[in-house]
Amino acid sequence: MTAAPRPTTPDPPAEDYQPDPRRWRALGVSLAAGFMGLLDITIVAVALPSIGTTLGATPAEAQWVASGYALTFGLSLVPAGRAGDAWGRRRMFCVSLAGFVLTSALCGAAPNLATLVAARLAQGFTSGMLGPQNSGLIQDLFRGAERGRAFGLFGAVLGVSTAIGPVIGGLILAAFDESTGWRWIFLVNVPIGLLTLALAPRLLPGRPADVVRDPTPMWRRMDLFGGTLLGAGVLALMFPLLEHDRFDRWWWLLPVAAALLLGFARWELRLSRRGVDPPMLEPRLFTDTPGYTFGAVLGLAFFIGFSGIWLVLAFFFQDGLSYTPLHSGLAVTTFAVGSALSAMVSGRLLARMGRRLTVHGLVAMVVGLLGAAVALAVQTGPAAALWAAAPLALAGIGCGLVISPNITLTLSQVPVRMAGAAGGALQTSQRVGSAIGTALLAAVYYVALDLYGNRPGLAILCALLCATAFVLVALVMAVLELRRER
Repeated sequence: MTAAPRPTTPDPPAEDYQPDPRRWRALGVSLAAGFMGLLDITIVAVALPSIGTTLGATPAEAQWVASGYALTFGLSLVPAGRAGDAWGRRRMFCVSLAGFVLTSALCGAAPNLATLVAARLAQGFTSGMLGPQNSGLIQDLFRGAERGRAFGLFGAVLGVSTAIGPVIGGLILAAFDESTGWRWIFLVNVPIGLLTLALAPRLLPGRPADVVRDPTPMWRRMDLFGGTLLGAGVLALMFPLLEHDRFDRWWWLLPVAAALLLGFARWELRLSRRGVDPPMLEPRLFTDTPGYTFGAVLGLAFFIGFSGIWLVLAFFFQDGLSYTPLHSGLAVTTFAVGSALSAMVSGRLLARMGRRLTVHGLVAMVVGLLGAAVALAVQTGPAAALWAAAPLALAGIGCGLVISPNITLTLSQVPVRMAGAAGGALQTSQRVGSAIGTALLAAVYYVALDLYGNRPGLAILCALLCATAFVLVALVMAVLELRRER
């Protein structure tokens, strides 16, 4: 006889909720760690040429400093989210942050490329372990309108950290010489991480009473077989995308990834129907939670278009126009500023506008990207950054109105007991999108560069038009979800 399936129960009744007086300070600690982890995704882009020169690596080899981080980041998200649900988010947060600080120090001290790539793989894994704890803590600590504001801050940190990475990277490289500047991009995490690690045990909440009382052994709570299938599937999916220069060698991993992910889905359905052991990722999250599936697919499409922009703009400004890393980072400052400003007000607007806010944001981003593509195609001289400043600012404003509200809307109906796994799955879709987008846009840029006789203006036009196409797919998803809600 099988046990009754576990229902996707909502949050506890409002009268049972007692707000933690430390909740906003706890959120600040959580977001500080999240900011560092997400910043390290894009801050390295402007440093890759310096890393290659200092360590004697080819551009393809140096690219693994960025790609390896993205790969292991995506691998750890869902299992780490489930571990936070089952083992306690404060424990997972502190363990993950300690690992991130240690691996950041190892990256900064790496004597050669092999050591640096190995340290970046470990750093990405620990950073991915941190990600789901942020969204899970928000689900634990906040209810109602406060939860919306907290998710707004979380989304703002996600968008701003990704957008401002090239700017901060350029400033750090300008402050030091070429042989040591890239090391400080990693070492700057150490003092900030240690301070955050000292505050976390005092401010973050401990394990909920139901988790403490649960007699189920940890290995049964974690669904190790499902986690193995999911991890292998994500690895097989992301590896050939990150190795886009040698895609013809690794394409066969894509059907393997499809088989593994299908096997994972069937295994999770089996566990859910049996109702004895909890699945890694509850299938009812996608079938019974309003808006979750739409939000995850929208995020996937958006991050395909959004994430690769920074890499191709770094290629365009540094290799194509001979900008310094600092000037290359400053060239996208208007996008970062626009994204930061709109993300800060998006939480207030979301309560009134709902899904319409993401629709408006996506429209603004489409217009801004098209404007930037045309501007950079027409003007490839020293003033190219000035020509693109206004359209990039508009695209940044649109970005700030998409990332934060979509996270809030997608996770708003998720029960607290599944918050970590749900946040991890949502971020996994974003990281897979980032891997696809980075590989695809870089490939489009270099193919166009060869096709049009080494003309960077036409190459960046093709790459940004490709990014715009995926943002348009996200816009269609947002419109469909808005119609469903109505």
